Amino acid sequence: MLWWHWLIIGLLLVALELSSSGGFYVIFFGVAALIVTGLSFFGLVAAVWLQWLLFSVLSIASLLLFREPLMKRLYVTDAQNDLDTLVGQAGTATEDIAAGAIGRVEVRGATWEARNSAQRTLARGERCLVVSRNEFTLLVRPEEAT
Repeated sequence: MLWWHWLIIGLLLVALELSSSGGFYVIFFGVAALIVTGLSFFGLVAAVWLQWLLFSVLSIASLLLFREPLMKRLYVTDAQNDLDTLVGQAGTATEDIAAGAIGRVEVRGATWEARNSAQRTLARGERCLVVSRNEFTLLVRPEEAT
């Protein structure tokens, strides 16, 4: 294959990655094709079988070595950690919640399922504090119980 064949393949693969939803798989194949482009252009790799071997090895090796660190670097916010910041936040009961029962509270403008940890009913409209969370259920208590 000529060097410009690899250039076209590499640019098409990079463009495909940029137009996709961002799983960061195809980009490594595109970059490998561009590396083979450079090696072919300077005459370092002339045999077609060696070009394909380099393309395959570079693609898979870079995918395995660099994808996970790249994903961690680009997606620094973690939904699990964001939920942990709800502990200590104030909210409002959107319905009466009996002691130990599950109801709904509004925290940060969103409605959450919550369990009342107090020994008394949490009245609708009463302010409460998030004590902890279990998955997507918050444990709350009345605000004055602090």
